[in-house]
Parts: sequence; structure tokens; C-alpha cells
Amino acid sequence: MEKFKEKIKTCLQNEPAFCTVACPFGLDIRDFIPKIQRGAFNAAYRTYLNAVGFPGIVSEICHEPCKDVCLRRFKDQAVAMRLLEKSAIDYARNIKPNSYNLPAKNKKIAVIGAGISGLGCALRLSSKKYDVTVLEKSGRIGGHLWDLLPPEVFLAEIERQFMYEDYTLLLNSEIKSLEQLDFDAVYIATGAGGTDFGLKSDPRGAFASNKPGVFLGGELCGRNIIEAIADGLNVTKAIERYIKTGGMNQPLEEGETKIQLNPEFITIQEQALLARGEPFTQDHAVNEARRCLLCSCDACIRHCDLMRYYSKFPKRIGEEAEITVHPGTLDGDGTVATRLISTCNQCGLCKEVCPQGIDTGDLLLQSHRAMRQKGAMPWAFHDFWLRDMEFTNSHEAALCKLPKGHTKSRYVFFPGCQLGASDPRYVTESYRLLTTHHPDTALMLGCCGAPAEWAGEGPIHRDVVERLREDWISLGKPAAVFACPTCKQMFGKYLPEVQGVFLYNLISELGIYPARDAGGETVSVFDPCTGRNEPELHQAVRQLAGQAGFSLQRLPYEGKYARCCSWGGQVSAANPSFAREVVKVRIAQSDNPYIAYCANCRDIFASAGKPCYHILDVIFGLNDAVRKPPTLTGRRYNRTQLKRKLLEEYWKKEAEEEQMENKIKLYISPGLKQKLSDEMILESDIEKVVEHCELSGRKIEDANSNSFAGHLMIGCMTYWALYRKRDDGFELLNAYSHRMKIEEE
Repeated sequence: MEKFKEKIKTCLQNEPAFCTVACPFGLDIRDFIPKIQRGAFNAAYRTYLNAVGFPGIVSEICHEPCKDVCLRRFKDQAVAMRLLEKSAIDYARNIKPNSYNLPAKNKKIAVIGAGISGLGCALRLSSKKYDVTVLEKSGRIGGHLWDLLPPEVFLAEIERQFMYEDYTLLLNSEIKSLEQLDFDAVYIATGAGGTDFGLKSDPRGAFASNKPGVFLGGELCGRNIIEAIADGLNVTKAIERYIKTGGMNQPLEEGETKIQLNPEFITIQEQALLARGEPFTQDHAVNEARRCLLCSCDACIRHCDLMRYYSKFPKRIGEEAEITVHPGTLDGDGTVATRLISTCNQCGLCKEVCPQGIDTGDLLLQSHRAMRQKGAMPWAFHDFWLRDMEFTNSHEAALCKLPKGHTKSRYVFFPGCQLGASDPRYVTESYRLLTTHHPDTALMLGCCGAPAEWAGEGPIHRDVVERLREDWISLGKPAAVFACPTCKQMFGKYLPEVQGVFLYNLISELGIYPARDAGGETVSVFDPCTGRNEPELHQAVRQLAGQAGFSLQRLPYEGKYARCCSWGGQVSAANPSFAREVVKVRIAQSDNPYIAYCANCRDIFASAGKPCYHILDVIFGLNDAVRKPPTLTGRRYNRTQLKRKLLEEYWKKEAEEEQMENKIKLYISPGLKQKLSDEMILESDIEKVVEHCELSGRKIEDANSNSFAGHLMIGCMTYWALYRKRDDGFELLNAYSHRMKIEEE
């Protein structure tokens, strides 16, 4: 976490928008635009007024430097900021300036020049109740504005903005020497070609001259008219600093931003076309404001499901993780962010999209481990998946064998735990193909240990990794053939000595054409998040899909920007509403059916009603896109059957028949089977409950429905079953589980 604390200092969350930096006034676009978006023109006008001083003038003559940096220019058209600013004025209920009731200050400031820069300085200082005198050598105010705007426009605006302020205006008062002035500070704004009284700018301070108390700015210093107005408003900070401290070292404005945004993710949104010079209607203004991207370094919020869901930036997440792992409570038990920590999919996208490479996912993983070591992380968040991993690596489903007649192998096929659980044929057909081309290919059935890593269970994870290493060595240290990107990622992280290749790359290299003929069906390939750094894999899958006759359309997020299907981190127990939201967003990316090459992605989408092929369906001509995935109980059954079939086919050996743990026959309707699966309840556990109730007699009878209810604690979970007797067994009516322990007499 210390490494993260240092890294988070580089976060660009508070960096200004491109347009704010380009704007001489520093208009806060993230404050102004949202007000226009919701039609709050009066509030938007106040923001604009406070920034530019003379909104009625600036909105007429601004050269819009913001448009030159607007990110939208790469996709469609830059946001029409000047028209939005005019709309704020046109539709505000009240355009009078603010009136501040402040005590008068006993400091006198002279402003030399009554052009708009000098008047801007006078406006700001007089609103703060300084004693301001403006000295103008000509007989009129406005300076360069007379060449740019009708006098009735700018004079009316100047009069409006000074309506509540007191200042002294001396026309026809040419100043030939600063020695004739007796003021606490002086701002020289004599315009282009005007006198500078022999002074030079001092680079050590904003607007500073080489004479204490005297400041230079505006067109006198080569600024354009808009920059000159901004100088007049901004020089007041330097003047006040001098009055209060005697220093001329007001910091210079940097005028830059470090934020980096990728135009690739911008959705085209064309401007409403208006006749030249035609103002926006209110609806036009609102719609144009909605085109604004409100540019900020929020890539993590925009692209990361967790940060968007919780509306929290990495810094806030880091703070909450810190006080959870290291709480300030006497008992040392932190619970502030246990659910948030357990909600991360561990997909790696946050680091990928962050211009500073901040890895919030790794922080949450380390926090998870720390909480597990303390025994403070709720066991229920990952208990089911740890037990599922244990089953996968048990003698019931695990297998590690060399092909008959071989003492070592060039390749070992490691399909992972979920491929065969989804459909055993995915594994059997793949292994048959591999042994056809490489007869010495060995086979390892088991889990890569990802559930233990995601659960923060270090010792359990190390045991899994060590077993995998021993099995791999026993096979002669072959190269691994992976069908699951998560497995390859885990091996690369914890078993880097194992060289690996993807099954789909190998199939593509072998020149094998898919069995399915898609006939031009349009689909989109969904890349798994754990394969984001595997460009050759992305290409191989798309090549195979194209060879099958599919027409491919890109998804908004793919390749290195792939987003999790919701499976990563196995967060569905810790935060089911988050998992459902992630699935909803993923399947809404496109109306096309998907092709996935992660069994979890495929089955999760299919469960949510999204047509989705596995790439192996395409290669071997197996299932259609709407195949309903098996329940959790069905997935366990598929693993045991997979092992049995492989032993019989390749080693001519029947798997040992397991002693039936439960001696009852339980009938469960298809709808109830799905309910149990959705609630992470195995049918075998409910069979144990019914068996326990019948053998022990601990059950409650409902005479009206002729049914029984009873419970049994298995591990840390209490399971309940509502059932009735049948001639040859029992019919399950309902079942549920909870974490409470029931004390019995």
C-alpha cells in the first residue's frame, strides 16, 4: 500500500480541462457547462460573470482559443463556447452584477489607462472596496474597444458592471512621470504603443515591473484584447499580494494541464446547424452543452466499472482501503470498505487507461490479502468459489497424465476449470484435435488458483501453484496449451518458467478451418479482460470467426481495452447488484450476438439472454448461440463426467465409482434448480439437508401442506430445505441458505 500511496500523488484528477487552460480567464468549464446542460442559465451567467468581468463585451469579441484545444474537433466539431456564453446572458433572469457590502480599505491604487484592461483592474479592486483612481489621457474610456464594437454595446456593459462600485475616473489626465503619483500601488495599462515609463517586466512575479508596487499588463505587454481584459482582472491578485506582504512575486499562471484523453472513445455527436450569426434557442444551448465532454482526467471513472459504480476516484478508494486495513478503532476491526475491496474484478483496465499507470486493482488485491490475514474479511464473499476450486482440484475432477506410450510430452493441454464445466465437449474435442497433430500432448485438468488469489488466500494459493509446478515437472516440463486467458495470466504471474501458447493460436497456425458455416451472420467478438495483452490471440480468434463466414463488427471496448464480463474476482457473492449491472452494460454494447473465447464470458452472457457462441462452438460445430449454460451443480457434474470420458477414451480406464454420499432421491424442478444455482446453493448440499432431517428426525411438519422443513450447517453456512415425501424419494419445494448459526438444545 505504501507503493500505491506514492503513486497516487501523481493522480491527475484535479488537473484543469484543456479549454479552461486555454481560456485567458480560466473559465471553469466543469462548473459552467453542467449549469447550461440542466437549463440553469442564471447560475451559468453568474459563473461566466465572475470569470470574465464584462460578459457582454467578452462574448462579442472573444477569439475562442478554447475551440483550438477542444477534444471534439478530432471527431466532429468543437463545442461552440461563445454561443453558449451568449446564451447564458440571453436567458439569465438577472444580468445585474453582484453587490458586496464590504468595509472600505484604506489603500489607494492608481490605474493608468481607461482601456478595458485598466477598467477590469478597477472593477475588481473597487468591488473589494479599495480606493481606486483611473487616469486616462484621452477624453473617453474604452480604448481599443472603439475599433471593435459599437459604443452603445460596450459602454452600456461597462456602466452595468460598475453600477454598484465607487471609483474615481480622471479623463484628459496624462501621466508623464510616476513620481507625480502618490498611491500604494499602480497598474499601467496604457495599451499597445503606450508609455511604460521606462520600466521592464520582472519575470520573478506575475505582472511585476522592476519598480516595487508598479505592475504592467494588457496590450502594452503585447497581449490581444481578450488577454488584456484578463490581465486587468488577474493583476489584482498581484496587487493585493504586494499591499499585504510587500512582495512582487505573485506566482505566474502555468497555463497547462497534464490530463490525457483518448479521442478513440468519443462518440460522434453533431452540432445543430444554425444560420450564421443566429443565436441559440434555449433547447439549442442545452443540446450543445451536452456535447461537451467536460474534459477531466477521469478515465478510471469512465472506463472502470467499480469506480463508476461507487463514483470514487483512486485517491478516495485508497483512503477507504487504508482505514479499513489499518482502522483507528480500539479493536482494530475495520469494516469501512470490505465490500468495496471485494468488488474489484481484477481486470486491470484501471491501470491500462490511467495515463499515470495507477493500479487501483492491485491496491484492492493487496488490501484483500491484508484483511484475510487479519481474519477481518467476510468469509461468505469467497467461500463458495474456494470450495468449488477445492472440488476441481480433488480426485473427483482433477487429472494429470501423459498419453499412453510416452514418457514426456512437448505440450500439455490445460483447459482450466470452467471450459469443461460449461460443456465437456469443449475439452474432449480440443484434446482430440491436439493429439491428432501432436500425439504426445499430455493433459492436466484442474484450477489455476485464481479463486484463491482473488480471495486473498495466500497459503491456499501457494499450495495450488506448488501442485501445478509438481505436475508440470512430472510431465517433463512441456509447453502449456491454454484455452483460458485467466489461466495463462496466472501461470505467467506465478509459474513464469512454464512456456505457454493459446489453443486458438495453435489451431490457426495448423491451418484448421472451422466446422461451422455462419453464412455471413453479423457478430461481435468479446475479448476477455485477462487477455487484454494478447494481441496475437485477438487476431487468431477473429481470423477463425472470419473463416467460418461471420461478418465482424467491433465493440466499443475490445483488445487492450477489454472489460470484464463480471466474473473476474468472483464478486457476485460480495456485491450481486454490481455484478448484475456489469453484465447489463456488457450485453448492451451491441445488438449483435457475441463470440467469446472465455467460457465464463460466454455462459454469463447466455444466462442473461444474450446470444453468444464460444469460439469452440464455431471451430467444432457444437452449440448454437442461445445454448442455456448449466447450473452450478451441473458444472460440477460436467467436470466429473469429463474426467471419466477422458480416462475411458485415452487411457482405457474407468474412473472409480464414488460412494454415494447421500442415500436419498431428491426431485427438483428445473425452475428451482436455477434458483438454487443463482443463490450459489448446490443440489448436493440440499440433499444432505433432507437426508439429515430424515435420519435425525429434526424437522418441522406442516400438516396443511403435508411438507417438512429442516436445516443443516455445512461448513459455515446454514442450509434450509422445504420438502415433501414421494413414493421413491422426496420432492424439494424450496431451499435457501444464510450465515447465521442456529443454536440447538
